[in-house]
Amino acid sequence: MRFVAYQDEDGAEAVGRLDGRRVHRLRGVDRIDRAVRDLERTPAAESGVELDGLTLLPVARPGKVFCVGLNYRAHVAETGRDLPEYPVLFPKFASSLIGHGAPITLPPESSQVDYEAELAVVIGKAGRRIPRERALDHVLGYTICNDVTMRDFQYKTHQWMQGKAWDGSTPLGPVLVTPDELDPGRLDISLRLNGREMQSANTERLIFDVPRLIEVTSQFTRLEAGDVILTGTPGGVGYRRDPQVFLADGDVVEVTIGGIGTLHNTVRAEA
Repeated sequence: MRFVAYQDEDGAEAVGRLDGRRVHRLRGVDRIDRAVRDLERTPAAESGVELDGLTLLPVARPGKVFCVGLNYRAHVAETGRDLPEYPVLFPKFASSLIGHGAPITLPPESSQVDYEAELAVVIGKAGRRIPRERALDHVLGYTICNDVTMRDFQYKTHQWMQGKAWDGSTPLGPVLVTPDELDPGRLDISLRLNGREMQSANTERLIFDVPRLIEVTSQFTRLEAGDVILTGTPGGVGYRRDPQVFLADGDVVEVTIGGIGTLHNTVRAEA
């Protein structure tokens, strides 16, 4: 099944089941963050609305967002770093997330805003110290993320958070796809900037796969329903290109993952 989060005609948050291009609102559900394992059984409105007319929101409203750096060999190689033996982790916040179609805002403080295509995992069943062999039982579904990064702030220190956690910077969506529809270890992933392909890979090239990432993060914190894990980006980021490529006002960024769809956002300078 596929689900979307959106604003209704009164501006309230809503969640709907996607049937083709029609969205059927789930009764009594306004966000994908609690008791989300029940989504498939939640009654939905018989009459739907057209997807194209909706303002989409981030498909999850997480309490915690875990990001993984250096998780594709090509990206590790372009950074000149050693292959990690343990996942490189850093946080984002729910305030960083925006929806499909929302503008990626360029802050006046940064001149090096970069793109990063990523597969995102949304947790549906809470747990702590989850073993690898049961990790996928805790997944509600998968979606697409563009882990937009302010590189000049990222590399001010050895810690990356100040370049990664800007408010209203990180698109997540457009849909949440339940695990029965795809294999997270065999998905094509690509990013296009103004129609030009900048990143292309397959999630089979992940150094640390989805079960391992769930196992590792749940060792030090309890994963809750709605939490999100961003699994890392392939090679081809703008900062590592020669010449470098950074996002500019008016740019169009599209991240596509096979079996999920395309996350589309336009870049806008902050007014």
